[in-house]
Amino acid sequence: MKPRRGRKTLIPLGLAMGAALLLGLCQAAYFGWGPGVRGGPPTHVILSPGSGVGGVAASLKRAGVISSPATFMIAAQLTGAAHELKAGEYAFPARAPLASVLAAIRAGAVVRHLVTIPEGLTSAQAAAIVAGVDVLTGPVVAPPEGSILPETYEVRRGESRAQVLRRMRADRDRLLAELWRARAPGLPYRSPAEAVVMASIVEKETAKPIERPRIARVFLNRLAQGMRLESDPTVVYGLTGGEPLGHGLRVSELRSPSPYNTYLVAGLPPTPIANPGRAALAAALTPAPGDDLYFVADGTGGHVFSADLATHLRHVAHWRAIEQARAGGAG
Repeated sequence: MKPRRGRKTLIPLGLAMGAALLLGLCQAAYFGWGPGVRGGPPTHVILSPGSGVGGVAASLKRAGVISSPATFMIAAQLTGAAHELKAGEYAFPARAPLASVLAAIRAGAVVRHLVTIPEGLTSAQAAAIVAGVDVLTGPVVAPPEGSILPETYEVRRGESRAQVLRRMRADRDRLLAELWRARAPGLPYRSPAEAVVMASIVEKETAKPIERPRIARVFLNRLAQGMRLESDPTVVYGLTGGEPLGHGLRVSELRSPSPYNTYLVAGLPPTPIANPGRAALAAALTPAPGDDLYFVADGTGGHVFSADLATHLRHVAHWRAIEQARAGGAG
């Protein structure tokens, strides 16, 4: 029987009260505090790809992040998040509300683990950094010298150290191929590998990015004129494998026989002496123009350049006098 036009259909009072109570309970479960101890540490959970909403709910329940997988799944369906949940590692604060847990997974607010390899480290030093990252797994073997790209890398918990080093090498290879294609004409390198050797010397000679193309030009000019490179960092590498020497180079060390001693051996060293960064690689392949053959440290982290020996010797005497005056004042 159809109700008469204009007459309202009444909902039984008990049913209305039950619906209101159910809605209140759902809101409390969604926005209220989650399980855990107030002020406790965050809970880390790894959600695997392809888990689905049920698998995610089960993982969160096992970790103690949520109280009810069923409530989580209902909330995910009602909010439209069920098909937008993202895999990864998450860190949930203690007693996080279900609403914030769901929002974090929907947004992909994963924990980021970063590993930074500074420019100019040897491969052994870089491998030691990777070995010390506790979220990574497996052994680590130092790659060939100069084969990785110093950068900050994001890694995943459980990723192998070997995989991370392979990524570093692949990034270096891609960048080197790009720079090699765009290299300046007339460079003496027989292969990209020789450019990396030069870039590693440039990297170790100056900490100022603006100087790197000019430092590269000095060494390229020396090669063109048949002069020895006479680079102190190459001598240090021959003595220590790239570890700090602990003192200034002595005359006896400058005379020590080594394939890396560019005071004694003409041409480039047999391998890189470090892992050069982007700027040093670019400098080696697109050096600055100029006729400079010499440079000397100016006491500020930079260098003074000159194109002839007489000018260079004057610069050396000038800056040595300043160094002695500073040392005397400090005493």
